[in-house]
Amino acid sequence: MLKIGFFELELWEEKVIKETFPKDKLFFSKKKLTLQSAKKHSNLDAIAVFVHSEINKEILRKLPKLKLITTMSTGYDHIDLEECKKRKVTICNVPVYGENTVAEHAFALILALSRKIVDCVERTKRGSFELKGLRGFDLRSKTIGVIGGGNIGQHVIRMAKGFEMNVLVFDLHQDKKLAKTMGFKYTAMDKLLKESDVVSLHVPYNKHTHHLINKDKLSLMKKNAILINTSRGGIIDTEALVNALKRKKLAGAGLDVLEEESELIEETQLLKKEFTKNYDLKTVVENHVLLEMPNVIITPHNAFNTNEALMRILETTIKNIKRYKISKKINVVK
Repeated sequence: MLKIGFFELELWEEKVIKETFPKDKLFFSKKKLTLQSAKKHSNLDAIAVFVHSEINKEILRKLPKLKLITTMSTGYDHIDLEECKKRKVTICNVPVYGENTVAEHAFALILALSRKIVDCVERTKRGSFELKGLRGFDLRSKTIGVIGGGNIGQHVIRMAKGFEMNVLVFDLHQDKKLAKTMGFKYTAMDKLLKESDVVSLHVPYNKHTHHLINKDKLSLMKKNAILINTSRGGIIDTEALVNALKRKKLAGAGLDVLEEESELIEETQLLKKEFTKNYDLKTVVENHVLLEMPNVIITPHNAFNTNEALMRILETTIKNIKRYKISKKINVVK
């Protein structure tokens, strides 16, 4: 029997977990794990958390019996890996759960821009059926450039082929057999940017990809091209993107992520709460400019958010705990 704490959960998840672990002692909270809540639950053997629970040295000290952390996310940079290693705490994650889910959202943004769906809906809600200014463009025979040909990128490629698009891919690791099977071509990033009508980003965020799409890269793109980002906000230089859109060097952008997006969330949802986190005010202002642009569609980091994807996260989390209990660990992070 384990004493397991589950944090940042929805009610439907709690029901599934209770049915799965009837003999274990379970604790549930809708809130993130904090230093105060850790003090109250110092007897926990295992915890399941999401990315908002920062598992640092101070919290780990308050959980002396802890042997397992399973994060309900792919990323695990909210967990102090070194301290966990010292304390012999196993860390598991959810390596994959939303490849097709994020890819579908990327295509939702592409279609919304190519057919001016938001403008169409807003106009008809006002009672107007005038078509002036609503002319879009076909995806068929257009070229899509996919930057990052991993799991999500490959789903985007499959969908693009379904629309009979030409597909160019930039990736550091090229699989020529895969390219032949799926019918796409690998190419250099600059060539991809020059030749693509749609560019979709599917790379992780790190020091190498920070502002990967900057002023120089944007200047290579076609004036009638659109840029899609369902990856991480910091991959695009926001100021450069705003300038390119203002000067009509780019036709539009579909963004599910923004630089400093956490500060925008604070502004719209948590105005009464004090926050002292450092942030780039200039980027926040630029993001507000993007929100007002008619050729930009922004969604609230929602690409992963489907019933099926969330169920896959929960199922993998449950499996991580089950396998740990029988000493057959899976999805262990370094």
